[in-house]
Amino acid sequence: MTKRNDTGPDGERLGAPPPACASRRSLLKLGAATGMASLGAVAPIAARAAETDDTKTAHQSQPFFGVHQSGIVTPEPAAATMVAFDVLAQNRPDMERLLRTLTERISFLMVGGPVPARDPLLPAADSGLLGPVVVPDNLTVTVALGASMFDGRFGLAHLKPKHLVRMSQFPNDALDDRICHGDMLIQFCANREETVIHALRDIIKNTPDLLTVRWKIDGFLPADTVRELGKETVRNLLGFKDGTANLAASDDELMNRHVWVQPGADEPAWTAGGSYQVVRIIRNLVEHWDRTPLNEQQQIFGRYKMNGAPLGEKHEHDVPDYADDPKGLRIPLTAHIRRANPRTPETQSSLILRRPYNFSKGASSNGQLDMGLIFVCFQSNLAAGFLTVQDRLNGEALEEYIKPIGGGYFFVLPGVPKLDRFLGDTLLSA
Repeated sequence: MTKRNDTGPDGERLGAPPPACASRRSLLKLGAATGMASLGAVAPIAARAAETDDTKTAHQSQPFFGVHQSGIVTPEPAAATMVAFDVLAQNRPDMERLLRTLTERISFLMVGGPVPARDPLLPAADSGLLGPVVVPDNLTVTVALGASMFDGRFGLAHLKPKHLVRMSQFPNDALDDRICHGDMLIQFCANREETVIHALRDIIKNTPDLLTVRWKIDGFLPADTVRELGKETVRNLLGFKDGTANLAASDDELMNRHVWVQPGADEPAWTAGGSYQVVRIIRNLVEHWDRTPLNEQQQIFGRYKMNGAPLGEKHEHDVPDYADDPKGLRIPLTAHIRRANPRTPETQSSLILRRPYNFSKGASSNGQLDMGLIFVCFQSNLAAGFLTVQDRLNGEALEEYIKPIGGGYFFVLPGVPKLDRFLGDTLLSA
């Protein structure tokens, strides 16, 4: 006779079997009664908590007016959409009308309010996606211009930011022109995807003769990151923490040095308060990555996968001592973190503010998952920032698992400091 095993596969004790006299029907009745009692006690509490959380986050808001636009040093909420537009305006007055319209709509959407009533025989004033009252939901809408805006259409060629260029192809890129470049980039970020969609549709509705969508990509963050808004490092779809050594967005001195163009800089005067924005759509070859040994993955990044600590260290934010590891015995010389930021006095000028999002778009025609990273960064000097960092990363081991396919370079307009001003007014009046 075989002896009954009272332990599970991990050695834990299994519960005693039900009494022999217990019928299946009685056990189902008991389970149902117990479940209903639990639900009766827990469900209302959970519902109230969810309702409270939703109400609280729905009314979170970021300032529209200020020296800088929101959405750069603002902590990242859960949802984002990057939309590049071709500008249909043909002359300077139309360009001003576009910028004034964007200012009016964005300043409303970021604060919210009741949807105005209209004659039902006319198109509705709002899509209705958020109901009769638009809530801010932590929305930020950030407007940037591409190099193509400084052609001959608006007489702005002599005012182009010094380092603003059309994105070129690096050795590992496979750029698809259909999802590259653009006259204007508008970055939408909010707590919920519905809020982002609502804002995008509002902008499109109110600029029918001025803008047309060139490309669009939607991004998201993991739930645990969102709960710790601005405090927890984003984990990318390769499973590693992304941006551990990022600049502290709350440090004004750092932001002024590395992110915001300063008055008196070697740039057109109107650019003060703005920033260069890079967007790179990067496919992750996750099937190949998921079959790669963990140790090799960690050597490629230079960090432990689970806690994000540099190899040889214990904690995520421990600073690696490369001077004490000149041959790369702990952190390989080819590791991503070592190439991206060698931590030498000479490379301090190439620090950038990262603001990435993950994306997932289904599957490709050959049956591979179409997902990856929307790499976003900001800097006061595109050449000294992203372009220098990317030159150091060319040829890194990670390139076997990633493929940049789209994006572009843009210049974020300075903020709107007060009510009687509008986005880009310093550019048009320069």
